[in-house]
Amino acid sequence: MYDTPALREQFPILQTTVQGKPLIYLDSAATSQKPREVIESMNRYYYESNANVHRGIHTLSERATQAYEGVRKKVVRFINASSVREIIYTRNTTEGINLLANTWGRATLTSKDAVLITGMEHHSNIVPWQILQQQLGFELRHVPVTDGGELDLDALPRLLDSKVKLFSFVHVSNVLGTINPVEMLVRQAHEVGALVHIDGAQSVPHMPVDVQALGCDFLSFSSHKMCGPTGFGIFWGRRELLQEMPPFFGGGDMISVVSLEQGSTWAELPHKFEAGTPSIAEAIGLGAAIDFLSELGMDNVRQHEIELTTYAMEALSEVPGIRFLGPLDPHKKGGVATFTLEGVHPHDIAATLDEQGIAIRAGHHCAQPLHERFGIPASARASFYLYNEPSEVDALVVGLRKAQALYAL
Repeated sequence: MYDTPALREQFPILQTTVQGKPLIYLDSAATSQKPREVIESMNRYYYESNANVHRGIHTLSERATQAYEGVRKKVVRFINASSVREIIYTRNTTEGINLLANTWGRATLTSKDAVLITGMEHHSNIVPWQILQQQLGFELRHVPVTDGGELDLDALPRLLDSKVKLFSFVHVSNVLGTINPVEMLVRQAHEVGALVHIDGAQSVPHMPVDVQALGCDFLSFSSHKMCGPTGFGIFWGRRELLQEMPPFFGGGDMISVVSLEQGSTWAELPHKFEAGTPSIAEAIGLGAAIDFLSELGMDNVRQHEIELTTYAMEALSEVPGIRFLGPLDPHKKGGVATFTLEGVHPHDIAATLDEQGIAIRAGHHCAQPLHERFGIPASARASFYLYNEPSEVDALVVGLRKAQALYAL
């Protein structure tokens, strides 16, 4: 394990105050805070090597290109991919899923096919498929969620059949924290001939993820949830599948030859999917974040979250009127505690906590269908990461009791 108080010193924002109180940041499932090295790595790029990549034969461009392309090798090691050619740079998880829908999906799916998702998906893994379904006419199915916040695996045999060409599902629910049984789901999907895409936005930052061990075909995740900058993400796919997929965006850098008379041909992977001037500083920032997490060890990150979530679930259970969403066992969930509090709207909870310097998320967390499943319009979510401590959970409990005193009837 690592020394959490010492680790916190590497995050400048954690030394600040909010509403005159020391910041207690419990919203890392929305976006994580950034260590000093990530911030400084981006600054160094702008100070020392700011230039466009792939386009210049001068020192700054070559320096920028080397740093930018070097991040792919770090991603390969981090998720155990087979090749840098499988690592596609995107803006975020959402863009990765849209890329899949609008390349593989548009080229492959017909009205005779089906796509399977689940009832616990983020809107990013629902809406792109709905848009494409309206255009192509395929069937969009979903695996129900149980009262305990897990997938209803008994329903899987009737939903996952030979019509299904893709099973796209979240590894870890951003609301429930549920860790889905990826290996088993991948195996069952492959048995009926379906490909598998994993939304790794809430798993890659928090636990070891090995795409070869999982057996999936595609994976999407975001930089900003894993100590990196916003506006950058990764889409990974098996090389043979990426080779067959058409481009997503058209423009510079994704071409081999452009002719007004004879049309255009595409660049080799991964650049076929990367048009235009990219987010260079953000890529470098992700590389620094991967170095930071790799040095900590993802097993250590996961163990820290299990211990903290165990403490949090026990402490929060003492608050009268609290109702948790999702599994109660910290070993079956990520580092989140999502709940409602009798008599207090989630927005009032968040506002009261903010007055104490405590940041949580309140709302539907971009998962409206899941909240409809549980018969509520919104929930409150405290999410933990590698820099959180038990004392912050204690402050959360005090803040919730204060909210009850203010608002509960």
